[in-house]
Amino acid sequence: MLNEAPDLDRVFHALADPGRRRMLERLSRGPASVSELGRPLTMSLAAVVQHVQILEASGLVRTQKLGRTRTCSLNAMTLRSAERWISERRTFVERYLDRLGQYLAETAPNHEEIP
Repeated sequence: MLNEAPDLDRVFHALADPGRRRMLERLSRGPASVSELGRPLTMSLAAVVQHVQILEASGLVRTQKLGRTRTCSLNAMTLRSAERWISERRTFVERYLDRLGQYLAETAPNHEEIP
């Protein structure tokens, strides 16, 4: 479990930026070049490359260079690991809230007994 933390830290850091999330949304439809990823964003190509490097370092994106074109593709396995971590936390919180609700229902005063 501790071995996952650094990878998840990089994944959540990568997901924290709206521009990188837009790039991932685009890549969810299929591979794209770096320039394609940057086209709808208001940033320089150098900034797009830096964002792609962060996505690649996190494991969310794989890149392949063919000639002068670097093509990016989504690594769904890394995204699933973050999704799994969030799901496990959500399950824990839901169980806790269910137990709290049950406790409150069992310990609530019965208002029908009051004259």
